[in-house]
Amino acid sequence: MENPTSRWRHRLPRTRGRWAAVVAALAVLVGAGTWTATADDSAPSVHRQDQMLKMNGVSVDTSYFTSGGTGRRPAVLIGHGFGGSKNDVRAQAEKLAADGYAVMTWSARGFGRTTGEITLNAPDGEVKDVSGLIDWLAGRPEVELDAKGDPRVGVTGASYGGAVSLLAAGYDRRVDAGAPVISYWNLADALFPDGVFKKLWAGIFVSSGGGCQRFQKELCEMYERVAVSGKPDAAARALLTERSPEAVADRIDVPTLILQGQSDSLFPLGQADAMAEAVKANGAPVSVDWISGGHDGGDDEGDRVEGRVGDWFDRYLKKDKDADTGPGFRVTRTGGVDSTDGAALKRGASSETYPGLTSGGRKIPLTGARQQPGTGAGQDATTGGNGGQDATTGGGQEAPATGGGGSGRKAPDGLTQTFRNPAGAAPPSVSALPGIGGGLSQLSSLGVGLSLDFPGQYASFESAPLERSVHVTGSPTVTVDVKADHGDAVLFGKVYDVSPDGKQQVLPSQLVAPYRVTPAEQGKPVELTLPAVDHEVDAGHRLRLVLSATDLAYASPAEPATYTVTLDGALTVPTAPGVRTAAATLPWWTWGLPAAAVVIAAALLLTARRRTATPAPDPALSGVPLQITGLSKKYAKSTDRYAVRDLGFRVEKGQVLGLLGPNGAGKTTTLRMLMGLITPDAGEIRVFGHAVRPGAPVLSRVGSFVEGAGFLPHLSGRSNLELYWQATGRPAEDAHIDEALEIAGLGDALARAVRTYSQGMRQRLAIAQAMLGMPDLLILDEPTNGLDPPQIREMRDVMIRYAAGGRTVIVSSHLLSEVEQSCTHLVVMDRGQLVQAGPVAEITGSGDMLLVTTGTEVTEALVDKAAALPGIGSAVRTEDGHGLLIRLDGATAAQLVAELVRLDVPVTGVGPHRRLEDAFLTLISQGSA
Repeated sequence: MENPTSRWRHRLPRTRGRWAAVVAALAVLVGAGTWTATADDSAPSVHRQDQMLKMNGVSVDTSYFTSGGTGRRPAVLIGHGFGGSKNDVRAQAEKLAADGYAVMTWSARGFGRTTGEITLNAPDGEVKDVSGLIDWLAGRPEVELDAKGDPRVGVTGASYGGAVSLLAAGYDRRVDAGAPVISYWNLADALFPDGVFKKLWAGIFVSSGGGCQRFQKELCEMYERVAVSGKPDAAARALLTERSPEAVADRIDVPTLILQGQSDSLFPLGQADAMAEAVKANGAPVSVDWISGGHDGGDDEGDRVEGRVGDWFDRYLKKDKDADTGPGFRVTRTGGVDSTDGAALKRGASSETYPGLTSGGRKIPLTGARQQPGTGAGQDATTGGNGGQDATTGGGQEAPATGGGGSGRKAPDGLTQTFRNPAGAAPPSVSALPGIGGGLSQLSSLGVGLSLDFPGQYASFESAPLERSVHVTGSPTVTVDVKADHGDAVLFGKVYDVSPDGKQQVLPSQLVAPYRVTPAEQGKPVELTLPAVDHEVDAGHRLRLVLSATDLAYASPAEPATYTVTLDGALTVPTAPGVRTAAATLPWWTWGLPAAAVVIAAALLLTARRRTATPAPDPALSGVPLQITGLSKKYAKSTDRYAVRDLGFRVEKGQVLGLLGPNGAGKTTTLRMLMGLITPDAGEIRVFGHAVRPGAPVLSRVGSFVEGAGFLPHLSGRSNLELYWQATGRPAEDAHIDEALEIAGLGDALARAVRTYSQGMRQRLAIAQAMLGMPDLLILDEPTNGLDPPQIREMRDVMIRYAAGGRTVIVSSHLLSEVEQSCTHLVVMDRGQLVQAGPVAEITGSGDMLLVTTGTEVTEALVDKAAALPGIGSAVRTEDGHGLLIRLDGATAAQLVAELVRLDVPVTGVGPHRRLEDAFLTLISQGSA
C-alpha cells in the first residue's frame, strides 16, 4: 500500500512534477562538496554542477545549471514545492539555462538532503538561505552583475517556493524580478481564513513535511494547540503572518508576474489579489494570470506557465524590450474538447489591466430557496452518519419544502432562515476534498456538481432564472444579518449554478468561503465575500446562495447551536467587463469560401430588405416563439394553385412541435417562409412578436437544419463549427459551442476529421451547428434521414434535451413513430392547409387501444396470458418493456384491469392509446373526402 505521506507529498505543490512549489531558502557560501557536470543531448548543451553549501548552520543541497558561452548572463533561482526537493524543478532549470540564464535550484530546509528544521520561510531561516545563494551567484564569473556583490537575479517557484520568491524580494534588495506560482500572500489568512481553522489542509502540510517533529518547535506547538481547540488564536496568526510576504509588503517593488490557480482551496485567488495590489502600490509592474489548475489538481498548464515566466525574465532580467510579457490580466477558461488532440479545450481571456475581484458588479436579487429532492444544497442527503435515514432537521424529520435548507422557522418571504450547527459538527457539508479534489474542481467546469449540504444545517437563497448569461469573474458579495443563540456563528458561504430544471447544481471549482461572526458583529449587517471564481452561468440558470454551518475541510464548533440568517440585499456578482475571451485561431485558407458566401448572402439580404417594409413588433407576442396567421403561398406562375393556403397555428415555449403531412402538403414551403428564405403571398409569420422577412434581425433567434449542412471534410467537427460561427461575424462568446455540442452528444468525435464521420454523426454535427448561439427557436427538417434505429433514437434525445431548457423545437418528419415519442404537440397539414393542431395525446388519445403501464418488466409469458383473456383482441409489449398495448374486443377497461390484477400484474396506469399512424391516416383521409 502506498505510504500516505508520500501520496500527499505528490499531491501538494509539486504540480504533477512539472512545476514544484518552492520553499526553503538556502545557502550562503562556504561550501564544500563535489562538483559534477552533466550534459543532455539538446543544443546548446546544459551543464549541471551539484554541491552541498554550508550556511546559516545548515547544509544546503544545490544544483547549478549553465549552457555554453563565455559572456555574463542573468541568474534565476527556482525553489521547489513543500514536501519535495530540488529534483522537482530540474526540467525547468535546464530550459532556462538553455535560454541563456545561470540557474540555481536547491532543496529547502528539512527536505531532500538539506539539513535543519522546517521553519516555514522564516526570515532568519529559509529566507536568509536565499540571500546566501545570491551571495554565491555574485561570485560566479558567468553571472551578470548590477554592482559588486549584486547579481542580476530573478526568483520563481510554486506554492511554498513562490512565497519565498516574494519574501526574498522583500528582504534582499538585489532581487530584480519575481514570478510566484500558486502561492500565498499571508499564510495565516490561508490556513485561518476569517478566524476559521482550515483543518484538512493544515494536517496535510504537517504530514507532508514528515510530521510535527520535523518542524521548528514553536510551529509544532502552534499547530497542535490550534488542532486541538479547533480555533486559531492571536499568537498563531502572528507567528504565520511574520513568515508571510505580507509582512514585507511595502518592500516588494520588483516586476512581478503572479500566476494563481483557479482550482485551489489552499491558496485561492484572493491571495493573488492581495499580492497584486501591494506590488502595484509600490510602483512596480505587475501581471496576474489565473491558470487552470492549482493545489486541488487539474491542468497546471506547465509549458505555457514556464514560457510566460521565461518571457517575463527576458524582459526584466535580459532587458529585452521586444519580449512579450503578456497582458496585465489573463484567465484560462476551460470547456469542450480540443480539435487536434482531444484534450480539454482552453482559451485565454484577457484585459490590459488587472480588474481586481469586484469589477463590473451586477446585482441579482435573491429570495428564499425551495427544497429539492436528491443531494446537494436545498436537497435531502441520504449519506452521512445518520443510520441511513434522511439527513434532515430534528433527527430524521424532513425539513419543510418551503424552508430552504433550514428548520422552517423563517419569515414568510424566506429572507430569514434558521438552521442548526449539529453536535460535533457532523455530518459536515462537502465541497473541496483537499489534496485529492482536483478531479472534482475540474468537473465543475464541465457542468458536473458533486458538493453536498445536509438539510437543517444551512440557509439557502435563490435568484430567478437569468434572462441572459452572466460570466462571473471575481468574488461575489452579499450582506446578511447573522445571529447565534450563543457564542460565535461559523458559516461557510458558496454560490451554486443551478440548472433550469433544478436537478443539477454546480459549485464552481468546489470553493467555499468561511466566516466567523462574533457576538459583537451579530445582529447588524455584515458583508460576506464569497469565493473568487471565473465561471459562466447560462441564461435560464439560477444562482443559489448557501450558508452552511459545517464543511468537511474546516473546523466548526463542536457544541450545537442555532443560527438565524437574514438576507439584507441582492447578491453582487463581478463581471469584469473589460476581460475578453480570445477567438479561436484557424488557418487563413479556411476563410475564403465562407467569406465569399457571407458577402453574397449579405447582398441578397440587403436587396430583399429594400423590397419589403417590415411591420412593427407586436408586444403582446413578445413571449411567443411562433405565431402564423393566414399564411398563403402560390406556386410559381400559378394564379389558383396553392402550396400553402390560409395556414395558422401557434407554438409556445418548451414545446417540441411535429409538422406532419404527406408529400406535397406544404411543410417545406412553410419552413422556408418561416426562415425568411421565401416571402409569403399573404398572411404573416411572427417570431417573438417580430414579423419575419428575409434578413429580419429576429432570425438571429432562429436556428435551422433544412437541406443538410456542408462541412469541410479535412477539418475536425469542432473546427467546422468554429469556422461557421466566425463567418457569421457574431462575437465568439455568443456561440455557446460547448453547450450545443453537449446537447448533440458527439463526445470524442469532435477532435476527428469530418470525413471519418458516419451519417448519424454528420447529422448530429449539423444539428449542433443549427444550435450555435442557443437559438430560442430551432427548426429541423427531416433530421433523421439516412439514420439507423439507434441513431434515430439519439436524435430524438437531442431534440428533447434542447427543449428541456425552455426553448422550442419544430421538426418535420415522415417517421410517425419518432414524432409520437419525441414531440409534445402536432400540426397536421394536407394539400397546403391545416387539418388539425394540438397536443400529441389529444390527437392520438381515442379508439379501442389501451396502454397499460406496469411497475416491473413485462415477460413474454405474461403477454401471452393477457392476449388469451376473454374480450381481448391482441396484446403486445411496449418498446421499453414496462407496459402492454392491448386492443379491446368486447371487454371493458375495468374488466381488463380486474383480470390483470388477478394475474398479479403490478398495474401502474391504464389509458386510451392510438398510434399516431392511425390518427394521421384518419385525419388525412377525412381531409380527402
